[in-house]
Amino acid sequence: MSKIRPSKGAPYARILGVGGYRPTRVVPNEVILEKIDSSDEWIRSRSGIETRHWAGPEETVAAMAIEASGKAIADAGISAEQIGAVVVSTVSHFSQTPAVATEIADKLGTAKAAAFDISAGCAGFGYGLTLAKGMVVEGSAEYVLVIGVERLSDLTDLEDRATAFLFGDGAGAVVVGPSQEPAIGPTVWGSEGDKSETIKQTVPWDRFRVGDLSQLPLDSEGNVKFPAITQEGQAVFRWAVFEMAKVAQQALDAAGITSDDLDVFIPHQANVRIIDSMVKTLKLPEHVTVARDIRTTGNTSAASIPLAMERLLATGEAKSGDTALVIGFGAGLVYAATVVTLP
Repeated sequence: MSKIRPSKGAPYARILGVGGYRPTRVVPNEVILEKIDSSDEWIRSRSGIETRHWAGPEETVAAMAIEASGKAIADAGISAEQIGAVVVSTVSHFSQTPAVATEIADKLGTAKAAAFDISAGCAGFGYGLTLAKGMVVEGSAEYVLVIGVERLSDLTDLEDRATAFLFGDGAGAVVVGPSQEPAIGPTVWGSEGDKSETIKQTVPWDRFRVGDLSQLPLDSEGNVKFPAITQEGQAVFRWAVFEMAKVAQQALDAAGITSDDLDVFIPHQANVRIIDSMVKTLKLPEHVTVARDIRTTGNTSAASIPLAMERLLATGEAKSGDTALVIGFGAGLVYAATVVTLP
């Protein structure tokens, strides 16, 4: 017989509050066109993006996350001291250690909450949400703060015609806490590492230690380029449209519902054409509200789903208690989908 006392948490978990932060600077497509041979019409038709937000010097990963988190905590109706864990998904915090989550937990005023970062690209919010649900049900934390935050403008090659227009900055956060009924469904998640080359960083950080400029990419003026995110657009598009629609359907099946039961669909904001294709493949009814926040926010990777969720609730396009399907997918290639009740 085991001598270990069993853990005891809540019967279920739910999202209790959501918050978002978008940098003050709004960047139209015209700014992007200063460095690439393209057009506003082409960018809109290929991605749906009209504008995006880029962070200023003071809008650091930590600062944006703290702003979004404060709103989420207030929306949840709890205090920062009640947060037992802080999970931050980001690929754009450039200090290898310590985790930016520890700084965020301290500045928010938590009571020494557990804090750690995860790197799961555009699926990071779904990964964090799954971890948070497990903590609440297992009993290691009563309330968990899940943050997706990115400064992708720091990882954008403005001379790369395939990606220069895609990325934006911002932070989204949710508070996950106890529930007496199921409000976060089973997660369908996974990875396809054999396709990892389709979305990647151009050069690893350690390449800069070599000191040989011939090993590093140069810009049009001969200067060494900072590492950036690059992708094989067509390969990613095909994978997202065909494979992620299957994953989304699996999440609906795992939750025991059909598309007719859905109120809202919140996919990762990667590309409007991907979103529209998934809606068609899933045969979502017309009554389902679909998030298309990418038009004015761009692709913010781990931040895109909570930012889109926050905007839908703020505008009244979605309401508290709605049933939403969320799915994130990206570099890795990784993915995570689940059905949630909106706060």
